[in-house]
Amino acid sequence: MDWSTFALLGGLSVFVGALIGGIGIGGVFLVPILTYIFDVEVHMAIAAAMFSYLFSGLIGTSIYARKRSINWNMALWLFAGAMPAAFMGALLASAVPARGLEFLIAALIVFAGGNALLTKVDEANQVRLLGPVQLVVIGVVTGIGSALSGTGGPLVLVPVLVWLKVPTLTAVGLSQAVQLPIASLATIGNFIYGTVDIIIGGVIAAALMIGSAVGAQLAHAVSQAILRRVVAWVLVGVGIFMIGRILLA
Repeated sequence: MDWSTFALLGGLSVFVGALIGGIGIGGVFLVPILTYIFDVEVHMAIAAAMFSYLFSGLIGTSIYARKRSINWNMALWLFAGAMPAAFMGALLASAVPARGLEFLIAALIVFAGGNALLTKVDEANQVRLLGPVQLVVIGVVTGIGSALSGTGGPLVLVPVLVWLKVPTLTAVGLSQAVQLPIASLATIGNFIYGTVDIIIGGVIAAALMIGSAVGAQLAHAVSQAILRRVVAWVLVGVGIFMIGRILLA
């Protein structure tokens, strides 16, 4: 890649970072950007994306934590399930065909987004906490799905939490935090069994950090009702995008 190519990659990654920081969803676009626009081999693209989520996760988590939007009790149980699952997912990534998994994730995303649009919820008075067993199971699903698809955690976690009627800002806050263990363990696995391009990953990471900071600030500037509807519409759109990509592949 030359400097102009890196500049384009950085610009697109800032946009992806803003989506990740603002609504938790955005990483789904990163691997297609790398493979279709920049002709990066898919397993290298997934490895570079997972590496970059370490840094977007740090920025997003710090901002959401500072604004007290992360339920750490829930987060720790999610970590317990997600960490070993992400490592296993990274080891399986080169051997497991991703199309079936992507279609399942896409269907979940469309369902969760549609359900959120059709269900009226009083976000101001909504307090929905999940038990440890539920959170560990959700963490396992999130860790495996994210490591196999290179989506970093939020793409799987946010739809599940929105579907279970966890307050939207809490769901997005948890999605920021869960990037850290998933990206860390998946990256270790990728370094051992795969290829991590530090240069591409570094460019993406720097851009994601900028975008994530902007997105996180915007998420706290709008009402919970607006944030929920934005998340719901983006879920539906992303799910349709994923299904279309699978069918056209």
